[in-house]
Amino acid sequence: MLALRLAWNEKGDAMEEMDTCVVSSKESLVAWEANADFWDKRMGDESNEFHREIVRPYTDCLMDVQPGDFVLDVACGNGNYSKHLAEQGVRVVAFDYSEKMIKNAKRRQARYADLIEFHSRDATDYQQILSLRKERPFDKAVANMAVMDISLLPPLYMAVYELLKDDGVFVFSLNHPCFIRPGGDYLEACVYKGEAIIGQPVEQYYFHRSLQELFNCCFSCGFVIDGYFEEVIDGSETPIIVIIRLKKIK
Repeated sequence: MLALRLAWNEKGDAMEEMDTCVVSSKESLVAWEANADFWDKRMGDESNEFHREIVRPYTDCLMDVQPGDFVLDVACGNGNYSKHLAEQGVRVVAFDYSEKMIKNAKRRQARYADLIEFHSRDATDYQQILSLRKERPFDKAVANMAVMDISLLPPLYMAVYELLKDDGVFVFSLNHPCFIRPGGDYLEACVYKGEAIIGQPVEQYYFHRSLQELFNCCFSCGFVIDGYFEEVIDGSETPIIVIIRLKKIK
């Protein structure tokens, strides 16, 4: 296990990596490129049951999309949620760091090409994300089960805040860090490897952060939290994911 220690700068709008033994976004990308085709095949056209029955309903509730909305889909994978949005009359700009994921998304969602743009971008690179700016600001942004896979969050949150309209929202979900944590430690941020789908070619990196750290990142970028779900699976009393809605307040 690799320790990851993070600290806020004086302005509170970025984090500095304090440990020399940190996994970079490029190292993380290697795993996602290796897993891209496997993930696309397993997710298929409708995603797996976990995403359909657990993640999507609560994300939909917090997103509250309306026909004509303009949405940024962060770490879009093979584009199934982008398709789900397009089917509701929503225009989408979607991106993923993995070029293989984007290639698969373009192929799988080709019939929605008039409503969805797919791009390869690094979610830890502020300028790369800002390059997705269009003629109008985004109404909403979404990141389904991806935040724990991203090595550095402030560039993403700052860029999304910049791209959203005033009162726009950003809905994201992730493994519940209170209950899914390495070595039993909650407050200690760290990096570890895991398998999201049984049988995937290689393990990917997970970046564990406490809710305190995660929320402070959101607040420092200007967001407030105005929606929140904790969801269980198979009748358990222990929630395995959280779904959070941020709002841009000027």
